[in-house]
Amino acid sequence: MNARRIVASEHVAGWAFAFPAVFLIVLFGVVPIVWSALMSFQRNNLLAPPEWVGLANYRALLKDPLFTTSIVHIVVYTAIFVPVSVGGALFAAIALNRRIRGIRLYRTAVVVPVVVSTIATAIMFLWLFDPYFGLANWLLEKVGLGPFGFFASADGALYSIIAVTVWGWIGFDVIIYLAALQGIPQELLEAATIDGAGHWGVFRNVTLPLLGPATLFLVVFSSINAIQLFDEVYFLTKGGPGTATYVPVYYLFTLAFQQGIAGYAAAIAYVLLVVILILTVIQLWVGKRMVYYAS
Repeated sequence: MNARRIVASEHVAGWAFAFPAVFLIVLFGVVPIVWSALMSFQRNNLLAPPEWVGLANYRALLKDPLFTTSIVHIVVYTAIFVPVSVGGALFAAIALNRRIRGIRLYRTAVVVPVVVSTIATAIMFLWLFDPYFGLANWLLEKVGLGPFGFFASADGALYSIIAVTVWGWIGFDVIIYLAALQGIPQELLEAATIDGAGHWGVFRNVTLPLLGPATLFLVVFSSINAIQLFDEVYFLTKGGPGTATYVPVYYLFTLAFQQGIAGYAAAIAYVLLVVILILTVIQLWVGKRMVYYAS
C-alpha cells in the first residue's frame, strides 16, 4: 500500500515529468563543467590519455603573450560595448515609448536584429564594410573620408566588431527598457510635472531612478555577454588581422579544437569564469547601494 501511494503521489509524477529535462541539464551542463574543471589541471588533447600537471596550465597563462593580448582586447571591447549598447537602448526606448503613427513598425524594426542569426548578420556587415564596394565606404567617400579597411584593418577591426554587436544586441536592451518604462506609474510623472519639473527634471529625478533595476540587469547581462564574445570574431575576422581581434573565448577555441591543447584551453575557460563571477558580484554590490527598488 505504501509503495502504491508513493508511486501515485504528486511528487513522483512531478519528478517523472521533470526527469528528461533534468537528465539533459546534468548530461550537457553539469558533466561538461566538472570534466573541464578536471581538464584544466591536465595535459589533455582529447585523444591520448591525459597527464596530471596540477597548476602548470594556470602558471603558463601568466607568461602567454597571446592570452594577455586577448584579455586587453576583451577589456576594450567590454568597456565600449556595454555603455554604448545600454545607453543607446535607453534613448531608443524613450523614443519608442510614445503613441505615434507606425510605432509598432518602428519597434519591430529595432527588435529584428536580435532574432537575425549571427551568420546572416556577419554576411551583411561583410558586404556593408567591404573596403572596395561596401555601402559604408561609398557613403564615407561622399563626404571626403575613406576608404577604410574596417575588418581588414588592424586598428579598426575590433571597433568594427563592436559596431556589429551593438547593432545586433541593442534591440534586446530596448525591449527590457520599454517594459520598464511602461511599468512606471503615470501618477508619479504627473505629480512631478505639477510640482514644476520640466522634461529633463522628470527624466532625471523620476524616470531614471525607476529604471535602475532594468539598467543593473542590462549592465550585468551585457558584461557577461561581452566577455564571452566569440561568434562575431569567428565569422568576421578569425582573430585577425594578425591577432588584432583575438579574444579569450576565440583563443581557447583555437587551442582546444584546432591545436588539441584542451587542458590549457580549459584553464582559460575557468579564468574567465572567475573573472565573470568577480565582476558580477562587484556590479551587484554597487547596484544594491545605488539602485532604487520600488515597493
